[in-house]
Amino acid sequence: MAVKIFFPTCCSAAENGLLIGRWIAEHRSAVVLATMHFPFIPASVKRYLSQMEHVTGLSLSVIGTWSHIKAEKDEKMENFLGELSSIFSHQPWLRMSREASSKFWDCRIERMDEDGPEDVVLVYYDQRKLMLSELHSASEHSEIAAVFDTVAKHQPLFAKDKYDEGPLSLTHWQSEGVEGSIIVELSKQASVPLCAVISFFVSLITSICHLRFLSGMPLSFLWNKMSSCEQLGHRLEHLRLISSSEKAQGHHTFMRKANTVMSLLIDMALGIALMYWLYQGNRIGQLADALIPVADRVALELQELLQWLMGAPAGLKMNRALDEVLGRFFMYHIHLWISYIRLMSPFIEVIFWYIGLSACLGLSVALSILSDIIALLTFHIYCFYVYGARLYCFKMHGLSSLWRLFRGKKWNVLRQRVDSCSYDLDQLFLGTLLFTILLFLLPTTALYYLVFTLLRLLVVMVQGVIQMTINLLSSLPFYALLLRLCRSYRLAAGVKFGMLEQQSGKPLRLLMQINPLPYGEVLDTYRLPSNRCYPKDSWGSLCKKLFIGEVIYPWKEEDRKQD
Repeated sequence: MAVKIFFPTCCSAAENGLLIGRWIAEHRSAVVLATMHFPFIPASVKRYLSQMEHVTGLSLSVIGTWSHIKAEKDEKMENFLGELSSIFSHQPWLRMSREASSKFWDCRIERMDEDGPEDVVLVYYDQRKLMLSELHSASEHSEIAAVFDTVAKHQPLFAKDKYDEGPLSLTHWQSEGVEGSIIVELSKQASVPLCAVISFFVSLITSICHLRFLSGMPLSFLWNKMSSCEQLGHRLEHLRLISSSEKAQGHHTFMRKANTVMSLLIDMALGIALMYWLYQGNRIGQLADALIPVADRVALELQELLQWLMGAPAGLKMNRALDEVLGRFFMYHIHLWISYIRLMSPFIEVIFWYIGLSACLGLSVALSILSDIIALLTFHIYCFYVYGARLYCFKMHGLSSLWRLFRGKKWNVLRQRVDSCSYDLDQLFLGTLLFTILLFLLPTTALYYLVFTLLRLLVVMVQGVIQMTINLLSSLPFYALLLRLCRSYRLAAGVKFGMLEQQSGKPLRLLMQINPLPYGEVLDTYRLPSNRCYPKDSWGSLCKKLFIGEVIYPWKEEDRKQD
């Protein structure tokens, strides 16, 4: 069975010394983390390794010697490296060497439990990428996961610079971004008072929202139905999350906070850009001036539609009396709505001016307010739909109940089932009369219901597109996508091995590279929870409700999915 040695590429040119790493017995693998140069004191080495073991919680030991022979072999150095195996009694013991005259490496394994020669596979890896990567789609007990975990948990070992003065000198990966580290530390220090201020405002707003006169009926009903209030509450939860003083425990908790921060920043940047566009060139005044003609045009189109329905639409013969009653009823509502718009016309520009200021809270908030404005401006269409749906549903239920009467059936309310029943002659005569009246009035009612349902669905589709855009801004993991784009190794889906060279009698040399996580899995893994607008039922159930005339309320349901 082969023994795999994971060797960092940054140590390929290191001076002679010791191999510092960890032996994974269950996988018969050795992970080399650093090389320790001469001179050193063995007692200092053991003391340093015990300190690292206390910090990381993983066993760290001297697992062998490293010899980089640049010229002819030095017999004294070879003998000295051989004597080190008696000082550091690790089992097994690695003897790795590299000659300048040959591109092949040599590796011997001593003091193995099994007898006989062992096949050696030398795997090179990028220490920096493995340390910063998060491995996905891998078993916790797999060999690759153990290697990733070993390198990541020994990050304190890499904090010691090779140029630091001290009794020990190590070669391992070194970060060259000292100035960047200083900037990061200053940002962390500045974020503490900022988070405290945000947390204070969040608690203040939360306490105001929980006041009795705001949380009682009917205001609580309005807050729950308004898209802008729900989006503000959703963003308030995001601010509470990022201003929390608790340190992020684990990779997913950190990524959720980072994605939330990026989502808020991008949302506010887009909102400020929208606000700048609105207030430049008096576009708010232009929108306010265009609203009244648009409202008049919509009202005129509805009046023409109702006049068409009150005649002979598509050559259909309707019930004249019911057609006149329904037409005049809906015409009266249109006149009321036009009067309401005319009454509000002097204040529309002022309302739009203050609404434009809300864009500084984020583009998603501005879109939510736009959705609420559309709902208010089309409230008469919603009323038409509800009236038509209720009347149509009443007739459908009446026809279904009377149809059961003809078949000698009735609906048992207690048992919630259809039972047999015997009816007398008077009941059958009255049922036949009512069934005939409802059946002949049904086409007129169904036509009004169909027209206003289509208008209502058109409005719902526009609001659905807006809500989908809001959900996209609120749930997209921008930070994870940015990591996948710029530093794909940070989110690893696995590894792949490429063969460097192979020669008889020499170890097989492989190069381990990281496979980045696909974009689809990035979205599925790190997507943020959001407020979603969706029907509770399936498409079949939804079509059934539309057919029998039940009113569909496309209110937004909160997505309870937690990462």
